[in-house]
Amino acid sequence: MTLNDLFETIQSRKTADPSSSWTAQLLSKGPEKCAQKFGEEAIEAIIEAVKGDKAGLTSEAADVIYHLMVMLASLDVSLDDVVDELAKRQAKSGIAEKASR
Repeated sequence: MTLNDLFETIQSRKTADPSSSWTAQLLSKGPEKCAQKFGEEAIEAIIEAVKGDKAGLTSEAADVIYHLMVMLASLDVSLDDVVDELAKRQAKSGIAEKASR
């Protein structure tokens, strides 16, 4: 499964019955709940990284990516929008890009 496949599945859950899908449940609760869940998963990933637990970090990183995509979908931000933004930044050094914000 690619990230595009995952994002397409998440998008399809926007119209699904919330009782049939965890993703549909999250999306039905709105962007605030999606953002909260993303934040929780990010913290769990940080904890695993600090512990040096590669398996734990791998698992939590998958949760972070999934919940990021759910949050993006909740606000109609496409994965292509994010990829386009990354492409724009690729031409600049990280230091120059950060200074431009």
